[in-house]
Amino acid sequence: MPLAQLIQLPRTAADFVDRGDAMTPTKSPIENISTKWRELHGSTNWDGLIEPLHPWLRREVIKYGEFVEATYDAFDFDPLSEFCGSCRLNKHKLFEEMGLTKHGYKVTKYIYAMSHVDVPEWFEKSHVTWSKDSNWMGYVAVSGDAETSRIGRRDILVAWRGTVAPSEWYTDLKTSLQRLGKTNIKVQSGFLSIYSSKGEFTRYNKLSASEQVMEEIRRLVFFFRDRGEEVSLTICGHSLGGALALLNAYDAATYFPDLFISVFSFGAPRVGNLHFKEKLNELGVKTLRVVVKQDIVPKLPGFLLNTLLNKFTAVTGRLKWVYRHVGTQLKLDALVSPYLRRDPDYMGSHNLETYLHLLDGYVSKTAKFRWNSRRDVALVNKSSDMLIKELRIPVCWYERPFKGLMLNKYGRWVKPGRELEHVPTPRSHGSNHDLLLSPILRQDVH
Repeated sequence: MPLAQLIQLPRTAADFVDRGDAMTPTKSPIENISTKWRELHGSTNWDGLIEPLHPWLRREVIKYGEFVEATYDAFDFDPLSEFCGSCRLNKHKLFEEMGLTKHGYKVTKYIYAMSHVDVPEWFEKSHVTWSKDSNWMGYVAVSGDAETSRIGRRDILVAWRGTVAPSEWYTDLKTSLQRLGKTNIKVQSGFLSIYSSKGEFTRYNKLSASEQVMEEIRRLVFFFRDRGEEVSLTICGHSLGGALALLNAYDAATYFPDLFISVFSFGAPRVGNLHFKEKLNELGVKTLRVVVKQDIVPKLPGFLLNTLLNKFTAVTGRLKWVYRHVGTQLKLDALVSPYLRRDPDYMGSHNLETYLHLLDGYVSKTAKFRWNSRRDVALVNKSSDMLIKELRIPVCWYERPFKGLMLNKYGRWVKPGRELEHVPTPRSHGSNHDLLLSPILRQDVH
């Protein structure tokens, strides 16, 4: 990078050295959005809020993106771990350990999905000591009283995790659409399989991910409505998680036609055909789809076919077997950020932290990267190599100390055992208490 360009950077390598002095804060001011929450969640399809990007909308979308990022940061990826495929923390510790208590939500339930679809071979093999059939796919949370007052309603949140590796998306070039019931609605068969698969022989998926999440949504909606509160449902996800978020929204809107439902997706692929898109619009689901120009995943499935057919929309627009995106698009460009490398990195462009970095700096299509952006730039390299070398931020620096090993009292380096509260355990289903809020949950949401 030319020196003249480097010295114009708002932050340089020196800004990432702790000298004990006051450094630029990483938190933006938190505003009370109670009078504008419906517009921020798409009641007018974000008209006038994207160009330029309203600062309140920017902060809210980043907030939901950080909820999704937690599904990666807390996921046990270690193939040597006997709990690979689970969450490293229980639901009462997740936000505390991930630094998300600032958002004022509490986790109420974990979601597990069948793991035999679209996962690498090493991932399948690693499940033999935890669960060879299921993995942790996300969670349900709800806003506490203080956050509820700030945002103007009780918000039920569902966060869905994406794929283990972006390269898995190339397999979706070969996937097909599957019909939902006897309707003309069709969705990608692999996404539907992950969302709806279950089996009596499994430990964690006697209920499908769909049934697990809808059970919790119903329980929370009934509970808070019985208290006379206004309730919203916000579903968010990255990559595959964005696809699952739309399937989840379809289920929820069908069951609760009068519930305000919005979806915030990041780097999500196409999910279904035109009838799926039209049905979500008919049900009133509001979707803000955040994409990065250099990211190939939003062009999938059917990258080549859809690109060709979209040039002849007048002829192909009503075809039932052509994939269609849903909702309003917010498009970002990795080349706008002065902190990101200029050479193409397709995996890095798909990384969720890259998305959140670009969101934090986005003003409009014609404006430069926001000079007073607050989000920590170093986060981009948590699991990628996207930052320019001049910043001297380590590549893929986010990992557990000593790669998960600890020195015990006898001087041996060992893998620590999990505390009992952090060991994944299956939840009983079908009890008479499923539609009631437990005392623990009552404590969580206050």
